Amino acid sequence: MEWYLPVIWAGLIGTAVAMYVILDGFDLGIGILFPFAREEEERDLMMNSVAPFWDGNETWLVLGGGGLWVAFPMAYSVVMPALYLPVIGMLLALVLRGVSFEFRWVAKPGHLIWDIAFAGGSIVAAFLQGVILGGLLQGIDVENGQYAGGAFDWLTPFSIFVGLAVVAGYALLGATWLIMRTSGPVREFARRYAPALLLGVVGAMAVISVWTPLGIDRVAERWFSTPNIFLLWPIPLAAALTAFGVWRWIEAGKDGLPFFGTIVLFLLGYAGLVISNVPYLVPPHLTFWDTAAAPASQIFFLMGTIFLLPLVLGYTAFVYWVFRGKIAPGEGYH
Repeated sequence: MEWYLPVIWAGLIGTAVAMYVILDGFDLGIGILFPFAREEEERDLMMNSVAPFWDGNETWLVLGGGGLWVAFPMAYSVVMPALYLPVIGMLLALVLRGVSFEFRWVAKPGHLIWDIAFAGGSIVAAFLQGVILGGLLQGIDVENGQYAGGAFDWLTPFSIFVGLAVVAGYALLGATWLIMRTSGPVREFARRYAPALLLGVVGAMAVISVWTPLGIDRVAERWFSTPNIFLLWPIPLAAALTAFGVWRWIEAGKDGLPFFGTIVLFLLGYAGLVISNVPYLVPPHLTFWDTAAAPASQIFFLMGTIFLLPLVLGYTAFVYWVFRGKIAPGEGYH
């Protein structure tokens, strides 16, 4: 087997996951913040700020999941049984959220049920994504290439904590997005919540950074052995400096810098998780190469991805460029 093909596919899937977390993260964050907006006009503006983007953002979830199934079928066959319940719950929450996003506008003025569905679907989807991440990070029992655990092995204090951390992180992305994209009361609403959310996210990152090496020996060895400790220390330092920068930019009333700083903070946290687990695709047992499909299959699907991925990136960039700028109260796309 060509050693580089699984590495390429792991990079593609990792990129898709990062794109999904960033792009769908901020519009899920809008739904998480939704119940805290008091006025109808504020909630309308919050939804309109993501109306041109939310469905396209979820494309990256399809690429990540489909890529795992195509390129690493053994990993897919192990991860899915281990995490069936939270995965199904997440998908149902995303469906409910998408339906409520559209139905809310045609149900006016009697749309309370769709408001609840939009906020509830966003919160549940974000929380279960964190639970899935926590369940994967804490390890999956594998015997003879098959899942060997129970239906609820994913349900632990660690996975629940990671789920809550993801909810706070997405809410921070949503708040900084609103600071950048809106004006008036909605912007002030987002600025009011953003500092507390930032503190929560930084605290959660610190707890996870301590919890994982204390509970998982391979993570402790990866970060604290020599010479790794000297090579990797800039990552947590950069995260701390970025968080401080985001705080200062929020306090200073900057528009775009808090959002892009939050993206950098997410990417640094994501890099830390990757470093802790590479080359394991199903920690702590199966690597990229253990779970890879036949080289012919990987090459076949890679040819299609090479052509389609630039189209997706180009379309995404085009949409964000066309709908750039702030949305004033009363403006929208519905």
